[in-house]
Amino acid sequence: MLHNPSSPVSAKQTDRDEIALYIHWPFCIAKCPYCDFNSHVRDQVDHDAWQKALFFDLRHEYKVNPSPRISSVFFGGGTPSLMRPQLVAKLISEADKLWGLTEGCEITLEANPSSVEASKFADLASAGVNRVSLGLQSLDDQTLAFLGRAHDVEEGLAALATAQRNFGRVNFDLIYARPGQKLDEWQSELQQALGFGTDHLSLYQLTIEPGTRFETLVRTGQLIPADDDHCADLFDLTQEITTAAGLPAYEISNHARISQESRHNLTYWRYGDYIGIGPGAHGRRLNTATERHKKPENFLSAVERNGNGLKVEQALSPDVQAAEALMMGLRLGEGVDLATLAEKTGLAMAGMVDEAEVQKLCGLGLVERDGDHLTVKPKGMPLLDAMLPKIIADVLRT
Repeated sequence: MLHNPSSPVSAKQTDRDEIALYIHWPFCIAKCPYCDFNSHVRDQVDHDAWQKALFFDLRHEYKVNPSPRISSVFFGGGTPSLMRPQLVAKLISEADKLWGLTEGCEITLEANPSSVEASKFADLASAGVNRVSLGLQSLDDQTLAFLGRAHDVEEGLAALATAQRNFGRVNFDLIYARPGQKLDEWQSELQQALGFGTDHLSLYQLTIEPGTRFETLVRTGQLIPADDDHCADLFDLTQEITTAAGLPAYEISNHARISQESRHNLTYWRYGDYIGIGPGAHGRRLNTATERHKKPENFLSAVERNGNGLKVEQALSPDVQAAEALMMGLRLGEGVDLATLAEKTGLAMAGMVDEAEVQKLCGLGLVERDGDHLTVKPKGMPLLDAMLPKIIADVLRT
């Protein structure tokens, strides 16, 4: 079953004197057919120009909100392991000079498991990265080809071993609920994955996202996704196996040993403040939503023109904040404390959720209400997307 992370490190994420920092690197070697992230393929990248632009973006955010310290840094993408380690080091150093990094600050970098990128791991560790998230995606060569990945299993496992030698904390991703995948096949693959001894796994069901090549294949009948009932069975099997192995889910798709949860992602899910810089990056700070220009060239032009890459900067009403906090927080095994959310937003706790719908879902064993605390039970997690519009009060979404 889903567990409630209770380590002191995890609890710190609610401290308003701390903020998380997300840095987006938008470039990839190739676009995967399932990916709808803001990623772009370019023949050449001017790292010096990007350092200059990202520094301007950082400094703008510091001018707006200089008081908190940085509790976590996350390099996402795209493929951040394509960055020069020197640039990673300079960005970490600049963030430390501006805000200051908390003691033991978690610094994560997403990486592809190619031998070229794995060769940078020692330098990235020296640059300050202390946690890596590796996009293995599968432990089967045929599946990797289907997913459009550039590496094979042998290369991926070599990269994983290199990561474990260089970083104190290692996560890797796997995609399951693939077309035609059988329960026993996923069981074997997942048990193999658990055998590598990492303290965190991100296990995502394959979803067909609009605008991707897979979406085109589904629309034209060339690809048939796994049906919902089979996906639910695969989800249940995943929870059973990971819990038995000591890595229960603390979020719908993320599994970790106690105290090894992603501190950065917990900031998102607990609706803490975070800075987002780089193309397409989103942020939430001082009750304001921010979004950067997505296309790399547009981002650079905006920085040149305005001194930052902002496209959107919008004040968030208490209703919107409450709705977003519920949508994020109910993904967590620990759930949401409605009284705390009411205090943060200034709203009446009674108006945040549809009480009749919550009671109905409680009766079905999908949701649990314990006083002011609302939790989606493991049985309800596969249905979360369908339940959220029913749980969140209409007044918060109008």
